[in-house]
Amino acid sequence: MDANEKNKKTLTLFTTRMRQMILQFTEMKSENARLRVQAAERDGRIKELEAQLAQAKGDYENLKMAKMIEMSDHDLEGAQKRLAKLIRDVNKCITLLSEK
Repeated sequence: MDANEKNKKTLTLFTTRMRQMILQFTEMKSENARLRVQAAERDGRIKELEAQLAQAKGDYENLKMAKMIEMSDHDLEGAQKRLAKLIRDVNKCITLLSEK
């Protein structure tokens, strides 16, 4: 094998390896682009879910407040009924004392 053939073989091997590297680079470039699109989609989805979570937290706080107000209204009604009963009892006592 003379030097010329050895150089041709080395050049052919180099060219083949270079083409393989170019193909791998192209594949990696397209995969990188695909992954960037996928990451952007996930970022958008995360933002949507964070907005939904914030809305749900706000709704939950509003429901808690409404429940507390409802309980206060219920307590107020009970207190009014107890007060009305006490007034009736006092009126009965006054009536009984007035009769004697």
